[in-house]
Amino acid sequence: MVGLKEELLKSIWHAFTALDLDRSGKVSKSQLKASGVLSHNLCTVLNVPHDPVALEEHFRDDDEGPVSNQGYMPYLNKFILEKVQGNFDKVEFNRMCWTLCAKKNLSKSPLLISDEDAFKVWVIFNFLSEDKYPLIIVPEEIEYLLKKLTEAMGAGWQQEQFDHYKIALNTSREGLSAWELIDLIGSGQFSKGMDRQTVSMAINEVFNELILDVLKQGYMLKKGHKRKNWTERWFVLKPNIISYYVSEDLKDKKGDIILDGNCCVEALPDKDGKKCLFLIKCLDKSFEISASDKKKKQEWIQAIQTTVNLLRAGSPPPHKEARQKRKELRQKLLAEQEELERQMKELQTANENKQKELETVRKQLEAAAARAAEEEKKRLQTQVELQDRFSLELEREKLVRQKMEEQVAQKSSELEQYLQRVRELEEMYKQLQEALEDEKQARQDEETVRKLQARLLEEESAKRAELEKWHLQQQQTIQMTEAEKQELENQRLIKEQALQVAMQQLEQLELERKEALEQYEEVKKKLETAANNTKSWKDKVAHHEGLIRLIEPGSKNPHLITNWGPAAFTEAELKQRQKSWKGKKATSE
Repeated sequence: MVGLKEELLKSIWHAFTALDLDRSGKVSKSQLKASGVLSHNLCTVLNVPHDPVALEEHFRDDDEGPVSNQGYMPYLNKFILEKVQGNFDKVEFNRMCWTLCAKKNLSKSPLLISDEDAFKVWVIFNFLSEDKYPLIIVPEEIEYLLKKLTEAMGAGWQQEQFDHYKIALNTSREGLSAWELIDLIGSGQFSKGMDRQTVSMAINEVFNELILDVLKQGYMLKKGHKRKNWTERWFVLKPNIISYYVSEDLKDKKGDIILDGNCCVEALPDKDGKKCLFLIKCLDKSFEISASDKKKKQEWIQAIQTTVNLLRAGSPPPHKEARQKRKELRQKLLAEQEELERQMKELQTANENKQKELETVRKQLEAAAARAAEEEKKRLQTQVELQDRFSLELEREKLVRQKMEEQVAQKSSELEQYLQRVRELEEMYKQLQEALEDEKQARQDEETVRKLQARLLEEESAKRAELEKWHLQQQQTIQMTEAEKQELENQRLIKEQALQVAMQQLEQLELERKEALEQYEEVKKKLETAANNTKSWKDKVAHHEGLIRLIEPGSKNPHLITNWGPAAFTEAELKQRQKSWKGKKATSE
């Protein structure tokens, strides 16, 4: 009943929109009468009892005028369509709706089809249109209808022509209205070369198949059940019944063959002078039919068997099933297209997000590059500053070094002057020998030690000369002939022994020299003690030059200078000796 209700609503929608309702769908007071007439006509053709009170109650008047909270369609659903049982003439119902809307909407320009053919095209449009309002027929269903009409006219289908038309249609809108479809077929654009009668017959054939559910029709001979005579009848095959009439005008119906899943059809051999026989078996009766030729016989057997198989499977008629499949396919394609669009939007959104991320990364890279360039600029500036600073430091260091060298030269000059003063002091110390007996004796001892050291050095030099002489003799001996080698080897051994003895003596002399140095140190100490005891001479020396002081020409490791050259002791030892001198001086005073 849901499918029937949708088919009825499409035809009623055309009639309803012809009432000139306002956009809100509400019925004004002046239109209430027209709505009542439409409702009465609908109830009449649909065999539904009409209730005018319900209509007036639904559109109740008040001080503001007619009131309709939901409009005419809810009333139609509740009080008319819900009561439809299916026992009505579809053609008569459609013709009533067509009468109400055709005059207003049908094109005034001349068409190649009659008004009756236009009515049939309008009904076919309601069958093939989409289940949404305002009603339109999509290009796929237009192509299906035009193919059916072309096939019924026996012409060839012009696919390329329709493709051009479809492209032009898709660029402007989704489909055609019923009146645009009538104009398209009535213009003869896809039926060129065909006369009006051929086009009309094709429209009638498609109308019978799609609207009246006529699966097949034609003249055949039927054998009677009582008199057993053969009579020509016009047979009409529908999804659950075969009706036969006196003629094709369908005015005088002679009977029906009720089909169900238990029926079957089978071919019969020729008999009684009749050819192309087949038998239709039902539960209560069997019918013998004779077709005009073998082709018609086979077509009828196949059509009836297909109808019985559909009844067994509970499937709708082929054209309705095909329409449902096309609709499901469009819905599937639409869903896939929507899904594809959704995915494309998601991809576009993801792409935009990626573009934004890339733009952000690009900006970050640009910022990083700018920061790096700034840092590089700062680094180069810092490097230049460091180079300038280093150059300044280097120049300063050169100046400092030059100043240090000047100071070293000055210190060297001062050292020379100091050495000159030391020599003068030595002369002064010599003059003090007569006044200082202890110092004189110490100097004599020192002289003795010096002589001893000199003697030892002379002996060491003599030994070294003797060793060199022996070495020269040894070299001369090596150059002797082979006959003298043995004797020379013996002499060499003797001389090596003598050399070893000389080396031992040299080591002994070295030890004696060290002892002499130790004695020299003791004498020096005595000399220092004697120097401390000469206070008057010390004052004179201090007045003349000052105390013996350390000379530091700039080196980090200062060298101490004595009367006899560089000191053999450290600064700490000097301080210790100074402390000792001061102690002895205090004791002597």
